[in-house]
Amino acid sequence: MKIDANGTEIRVMGDVVNEDAYISLTDIAKYKNPDNAFIVVANWMRNHSTISFLGLWEQIHNPNFKPIEFDRFKAESGDNAFTLTPQQWIKATDAIGIVSKSGRYGGTYAHTDIAFEFASWISPEFKLYIIKDYQRLKKDEADRLAIGWDVKRELSKINYRIHTDAVKEFLITPTLSPQEMAYTYASEADILNMALFGKTAAQWRNEKGIKGKTPNIRDFASAEELVVLINLEDTNADLIRQEVPKIERLKILREKAYRQLELLRKNQDTIEALKKNLIEDTETNG
Repeated sequence: MKIDANGTEIRVMGDVVNEDAYISLTDIAKYKNPDNAFIVVANWMRNHSTISFLGLWEQIHNPNFKPIEFDRFKAESGDNAFTLTPQQWIKATDAIGIVSKSGRYGGTYAHTDIAFEFASWISPEFKLYIIKDYQRLKKDEADRLAIGWDVKRELSKINYRIHTDAVKEFLITPTLSPQEMAYTYASEADILNMALFGKTAAQWRNEKGIKGKTPNIRDFASAEELVVLINLEDTNADLIRQEVPKIERLKILREKAYRQLELLRKNQDTIEALKKNLIEDTETNG
C-alpha cells in the first residue's frame, strides 16, 4: 500500500484498518534528503526527545521491551558523539515500533504513532499531508474489506440454502411436526457452529446476554471463518446424503475447520487472494 503526501509516495504495510500499520520512515526522510534518507533517520534518532518518545511507546505496547538498554541510550542521547541506527535500537531493546526490512522494497518502517512523530520533526506541514492521505487509505481499505466480508456472507447464505435442502431431503420426514422440523434445522446449523466456533448459537447468545435469535453468531465471524464456513456447509450436505451419523459428521467437520483455519491464518496471502477473487467475481457478475 502507498500514500501520496502532496506528491511524495510513501509505502505503508500492515493492518491499516485496525491501527497496526507501519509507514516507511525512509520514504518520509526522502522529502528532506532524497539521496541520503538514512542519514535523516539517524539524525532524528540522536535526539534525546526522540529516544524518550520511542522508549515510552515501547513500554506501553511491548511487554518484551528491555528498559535497561533503553535507559542507557536515553542517558547518552543528545551528546555530540552519540549515534544510533534503527537496527542498533531494535537489536538492543527488542523494539517493535520500528522495523528494518532489507531487499528491493526494504527500508526503515515505523508504527503510525512513531511515523507521524518523525514526520512532524521533518515538517509539520508535510505531516498533515501524510495524515490526510493516510486517512484516505484507511477508509479505502476498510471499504474494500467490508465488501469482501459481505461477499463471503452472501456466499455463506447461498451455501446454507444448499445445506438446508440436503437436510430437508434426507432428515425431514412427513411424520415430524413443524416444531420438530425447526429443531432439526437448528440442530444441523449448530453442528456447523460447534465445528467452527465450538459453541451453539444459543450458547453464544447466552454468553453475550442476547435475547431472541438476532444478531446471529455468524454475523460476527471473521473473514477467515466465513471462508471455512462455506466449505463446511458444502461438506456437511455431502455427508448428510451419505447418511453419515451426526456425531461422526461433527468430528469430520471439526477437524476440517481446524485444519483450514490454521492454513488461512498462516497464509495471509491466500486470504487476500480469496478476498480479491470474490470481489472481482461479484463485480463481474453483478
